[in-house]
Amino acid sequence: MTRLTRTVAAATLATALALVSACSGGSDSADAKAGDGTSLEKVTYLTSFGNFGRDSYAWVAKEKGFFKEAGFDVEIKPGQGTGAVIQTIVGGQADFGPIDLTGGLLQVGNGVAKDFVAVAAIQQRTMAAIVSVEGKNIATPKDLEGKKLADTPGSVVRNLFPTYARMAGVDYSKVTWVNGDAQGLIGQLAGGQVDGIGQFVVGQPTVEAVTKKKPVVLPYSNVMQDLYGNALITSSKIAKENPEKVKKFTAALLKGLEYALANPQEAAELLKKNVDATNPAAAAAELQLMAGYVRSSNSGTAIGTLDSDRVAKSIAILQGAGALKSNITPDQVIDFNLVPKA
Repeated sequence: MTRLTRTVAAATLATALALVSACSGGSDSADAKAGDGTSLEKVTYLTSFGNFGRDSYAWVAKEKGFFKEAGFDVEIKPGQGTGAVIQTIVGGQADFGPIDLTGGLLQVGNGVAKDFVAVAAIQQRTMAAIVSVEGKNIATPKDLEGKKLADTPGSVVRNLFPTYARMAGVDYSKVTWVNGDAQGLIGQLAGGQVDGIGQFVVGQPTVEAVTKKKPVVLPYSNVMQDLYGNALITSSKIAKENPEKVKKFTAALLKGLEYALANPQEAAELLKKNVDATNPAAAAAELQLMAGYVRSSNSGTAIGTLDSDRVAKSIAILQGAGALKSNITPDQVIDFNLVPKA
């Protein structure tokens, strides 16, 4: 971990914070026909948030031809977080994209969103965390009391914080939250405006590169172990009307994920090829940090699996914490007929 952090500390501020739109060029669009001569089906894919290393596996699937082999000409666009990805896919402006699964449960259970289904896990554990830096007197969750934290209003880290606080023994009323935009959060922390920010654990190398201080990370998974991380979603309409399309796309994307984890430096270079502001060292480090979250003791060696009992436990955690207004079941959010098998 230390070596990874030092490697990325050399990344520039501009690159570290880059959330850029990406062009849709790449191997798949070089020839709009599959190997058997049939035309490729156009698909729009959203990343989870921007174009960082953690989302580079989609570019790998495109550049290595995995999407093309499955019959797709894929346009990759930068997503803007769970709520926005759900809205865009349900609205028909995109076909697939990853969201934080717990965020999806919160949206469905509170009547904020519907008409989407998860079809594969990207991470088997949540990567949500509160990130601070040394010198803020934060070492444990309890130390967050009396502190000021920043995040975007719709962030899953922020929306899940009351549940995390209850389970971690933190008095939520003693923590102050202020708004920030995604690109400016680390700058707020670096400038001393706040004591901590909502962040994914893989973002800690970037935090160190920008703040020039050692990050202090409080992962939500330390107290909420049954929560999944990101999951691939599509609209309920696509899942119902074209399940084979969903299965083929999912398999191609997960092939890209597996390749990216096994070859993080190459994946970073492929991201750089398509997103010029990419810092390859930062992107590769994010992938190396993410690797431990993609597989778990529950999933074994398989990638993409979702377990109904684990999702039910996640729902129970949220219900027990009073975070859901209505009762929901796993199959309201996940189409288990389309999920990869363990």
